[in-house]
Amino acid sequence: MTQMTQRFEGYFLKEREVVNDLLGYEGLKIIQEPGRFNFSLDSTLLAHFVTIKKGVENMLDLCTGNAPVPLMLSLRTAATIDGVEIQEDSVSQARRSVAMNGLEKQINIYHNDVKQLHALFGSQKYDVITCNPPYFKVDPDSNLNANDALTIARHEVLLTLDDVACEAGRLLRQGGSFAMVHRPDRLVEIMDTMRAYKIEPKRLRFIYPRLDKECNGILIEGTLGGKAGGLRLEAPLVVYEGDTNNYSAEILEIFNLKKKDLI
Repeated sequence: MTQMTQRFEGYFLKEREVVNDLLGYEGLKIIQEPGRFNFSLDSTLLAHFVTIKKGVENMLDLCTGNAPVPLMLSLRTAATIDGVEIQEDSVSQARRSVAMNGLEKQINIYHNDVKQLHALFGSQKYDVITCNPPYFKVDPDSNLNANDALTIARHEVLLTLDDVACEAGRLLRQGGSFAMVHRPDRLVEIMDTMRAYKIEPKRLRFIYPRLDKECNGILIEGTLGGKAGGLRLEAPLVVYEGDTNNYSAEILEIFNLKKKDLI
């Protein structure tokens, strides 16, 4: 076992790890390591975007990293939340972050390959599945980071868009929801791939850094076995106000989510 060198409120941290506040989320903390792939605005927006209906019992976050999405979702639902991550160091951080926040009874973190989950969990187990997947295809021109952790998180070296949609289609219950954050240049491919696995796109929201800038992100949600058509294009989500570096009112509201009556 790697030597642990620092203690934080009874929880051991490994060398180079730090504990950060998870935005304004009622004191939630998360263990991270500078230089690795840490939680981002994308994860935050995904956790806020996904639909959680009354009666939801089981949720799953694919490519969970150090568990920002499950931690944020715990403020919206009392459902059981599973997170799956293939990188061992991220799994360790995720499990310790869950324990640090006292959420072991609600959040479970699994060290597994997403492509093998149907063999582990069986089919049609989950009401809701979320994913912040690797965004970039790998080709001869790919500028891959020498840091394997970042490469795996950002590029489709171990997991492709098709893999994600295929496994979501297997694991979702009929009528269940699949939500993902991704890049707009792959939107057509994303919708085609979701439909190939019987996940009908139902909600779509474009993310803009500023009103006068090009879209640089999308949030999309589909229903397993949903009737074809009926896609809702929601109002654009703008990150910054005007030409400033100040977050928009909506982003600030998302960042300061408070725990209310749980669904």
